[in-house]
Amino acid sequence: MSKYKIIDHKDTRSGFGEALTELGKSNPKVVALCADLTGSLKMNAFAANHPDRFFQMGIAEANMIGTAAGLTIGGYIPFTGTFANFSTGRVYDQIRQAVAYSGKNVKICASHAGITLGEDGATHQILEDIGLMKMLPGMTVINPCDFNQTKQATLAIAEYEGPVYLRFGRPKVPNFIPMDSEFKIGKGITLKEGTDVTIIATGHLVWPALEAANELEKQGVNAEVINIHTIKPLDEELIIKSVSKTSCVVTAEEHQINGGLGDSVAQLLARSNPAPIEFVAVMDKFGQSGKPERLMKHYGLDSENIIKSAKKAIERK
Repeated sequence: MSKYKIIDHKDTRSGFGEALTELGKSNPKVVALCADLTGSLKMNAFAANHPDRFFQMGIAEANMIGTAAGLTIGGYIPFTGTFANFSTGRVYDQIRQAVAYSGKNVKICASHAGITLGEDGATHQILEDIGLMKMLPGMTVINPCDFNQTKQATLAIAEYEGPVYLRFGRPKVPNFIPMDSEFKIGKGITLKEGTDVTIIATGHLVWPALEAANELEKQGVNAEVINIHTIKPLDEELIIKSVSKTSCVVTAEEHQINGGLGDSVAQLLARSNPAPIEFVAVMDKFGQSGKPERLMKHYGLDSENIIKSAKKAIERK
């Protein structure tokens, strides 16, 4: 059984907000820009404490990205904040040219990602953002799993030189990663060791992956669970080592099947260690309005589907 237990339930965006508040006090080079969503991004405390380092850009996301890129020239570390849909799809050209191509030290911080945005519906529930961002040369892509890990990631990217896309969410979810645990950009975490199947999960699917592994153990299946919080650069060594042992894998993510974590793992295995792989993801569909928990179940983003996928992968060995 997994050693991880639920500490409490918190939204990951609050982990970002708490870390940004701390960075405001500890690092005078950190500045924050928001596109009219200060409350939703939990940037209120930073704005109140450091009005000279907070820029309310209004509903002008492209301008926000361009301004952030410019601020890096003066040695500042800009954190931009808006919904994931507006952080990526709406401003892709600006990110590509002004940030990624130019190698600027901008931290693109995106809340309300995936279908757990809920009632706002398909137009706001971006499920393509990881793919958009990971295809940009030099862009680091991070998708933490809970409040504590989102806080750890936010603190870590302030020390990292280069463009970063940090993805987090709206709803309260299980918070289970100890705050004092080590967070390293580009290094996955083995949450449970196993020998029969590797379950690689990211973001909101990490806790369901642990739940699935615990249930599989009751059924005599020993699953290994890996938390891949950094999708790019991918922890290739950890994944290859695990799949070499288990000989099959399941990936789980709150993202389209195309372009996300599963794609990255499949490419890696195709190049180095071919093995049966099953994908728990949104199967080339748009989202829809509804309660987050009902949407996750509707799209198969739950422990039940991870269990089914694990058994299918094992059968394919």
